[in-house]
Amino acid sequence: MAEQRIRVVLVDDHPVVRAGVRALVDAQDDLDVVGEAADSTQAVVVVGETKPDVVLMDLSLGEGPGGAETTRLLRELPEPPQVLVLTTYDTEADVLEAVDAGASGYLLKDAPPEELFRAIRGTARGETVLAPSVATRLLQRAASPTPKVSPREVEILRLLAKGLGNKEMARELLVSEATVKSHLSHIYTKLGVDTRAGAVATAIERRILRP
Repeated sequence: MAEQRIRVVLVDDHPVVRAGVRALVDAQDDLDVVGEAADSTQAVVVVGETKPDVVLMDLSLGEGPGGAETTRLLRELPEPPQVLVLTTYDTEADVLEAVDAGASGYLLKDAPPEELFRAIRGTARGETVLAPSVATRLLQRAASPTPKVSPREVEILRLLAKGLGNKEMARELLVSEATVKSHLSHIYTKLGVDTRAGAVATAIERRILRP
């Protein structure tokens, strides 16, 4: 019995790009382009009608929702396809937004055809497929985490969560108010916030404090 072909939908707002990718993909014995879309609305309709295994998704779709938001919409469908981002953008923000939206892979448009074909097949199998530059960027991010909060700063955060003011915290910790203010400044910088409420919320979100 012949091997089942992988059904692919292309989502890109440039017709010439879609035509080029379609010609490459359709030339493979095991790949079959079953639909195309130029924007988010079309993508949801086409995917709903064709039930593809993999969607090749550009991040820039002109006006309206972009590729990341469209990926999120597709992944929420009753029979969601795997999504492989195929784009020219490789910034950390773009990569993280797409992955957070549910993309299984992230490939750049300058990838050789054989790399694209392998990526489609891997994505169809449920594998995570990343362009080398994207994988390197994510590894660098993991190796350079945000600065750690010190034990004393955790104490300050716990007191903040209880609603204590600077003077009360200074009394509780047997330090000066100036020291408390210094700790707060360091905490705000490390957590990327500028308010007490923001510091507590972020500390809980990052599991520094218990809710």
